[in-house]
Amino acid sequence: METTFTYERLRTPIGVKAEHISGGEQYGPRAWRLMAGQVYAENGAESYRVIDHLPSGAPMLADEPCRISVTHAGHMLVVATLPPAPHADLEEFSETTALGVDAERLDRTQVLKVRERFLQPAETELIPTGDLKAHIMAWTAKEAIYKAMLTPGLDFRDAITLRSLPSLAGSLGHAEARRPSGEKVEFLLCAYEYDGHAVTLAITPSTITFTGQRAAE
Repeated sequence: METTFTYERLRTPIGVKAEHISGGEQYGPRAWRLMAGQVYAENGAESYRVIDHLPSGAPMLADEPCRISVTHAGHMLVVATLPPAPHADLEEFSETTALGVDAERLDRTQVLKVRERFLQPAETELIPTGDLKAHIMAWTAKEAIYKAMLTPGLDFRDAITLRSLPSLAGSLGHAEARRPSGEKVEFLLCAYEYDGHAVTLAITPSTITFTGQRAAE
């Protein structure tokens, strides 16, 4: 059994920074979350970092004008980060600071049982009934987009439409989300495998990333 935490930072192909904390399997859920958060806090490039929350419940970095998104799956924490945006209102959705991340174990068969709850009829044609990996990709993609939209109560199934799935090999996926006003927002999806998990990131084509420019198609 692993007894220590591992911290790793990587720059994803779409220019989003992703930090991973894993290990510590001997700790219970509450203690694990506290210790994983501490490992993240102490590995800042310049200073100790504290994850706080906006009134909507979305995560934020205390005293730092950076959009972040957080996901926790088992004994793994992932924090995705965009460059500082000092003039942006991070409490509101904006296509230039849109970011969401989600992770799920690639062997999580439970997702097959809730297929009809999160897939639209057209999406069920895109995703074969018994294809576990495709279902994991679809689930994490919708979760990541939901987080990026900063809209509590957004209809997870019907307001988020998958056009194509990303692959763990690096090809991007495409989707759109419908805001309560009816406005549609286009999303790009990037996914990779880490420690037996699929990690999926959602940004818009206008999101400002660490490439110093908006995301490319």
